[in-house]
Amino acid sequence: MAKHRLLFICLGNICRSPMAEGMFRHVANEEGVGHLFKIDSAGMGDWHKGEAPDARAQGAALDRGVDISGQASRKVELEDFDDFDLVLAMDASNISDLLAIAPHEARHKIRRFLEYAPHMGVEDVPDPYYGGPEGFGHALDLIEAAARGLLADVLKESGHGAKKGA
Repeated sequence: MAKHRLLFICLGNICRSPMAEGMFRHVANEEGVGHLFKIDSAGMGDWHKGEAPDARAQGAALDRGVDISGQASRKVELEDFDDFDLVLAMDASNISDLLAIAPHEARHKIRRFLEYAPHMGVEDVPDPYYGGPEGFGHALDLIEAAARGLLADVLKESGHGAKKGA
């Protein structure tokens, strides 16, 4: 059974949050601790409900060995605040939107994803949707750094060590 439940949030759940879901799963599996996590992603809107991630997001992720093609977009639901330990937002707008709908007792679960990669020098993962392929690569650089930082933080707080090579 998963000990840590993580939900990644962006606007439409077709670019940043699916890449974050896939990348976090990838780094957790690399470290041999993927079994400790329930990982999902959602969007603030339902414009793309049921759709696979954007083809450019899939391509950029696959270039790094991460297959996100099996994911399907969904909208964040109130139940998510009960079902997940951390709700990780890609930008300040997502934080604001989440705080507006979260039950008061769940607001402490909402975090900015890049809080786990302070060395990257930015707070928000920029939305690459309206740009070119380089935007997806840049977003993935930030996402990978935050995924690795988040994994290290969760494992340290919970007393779990990485199992790689064990």
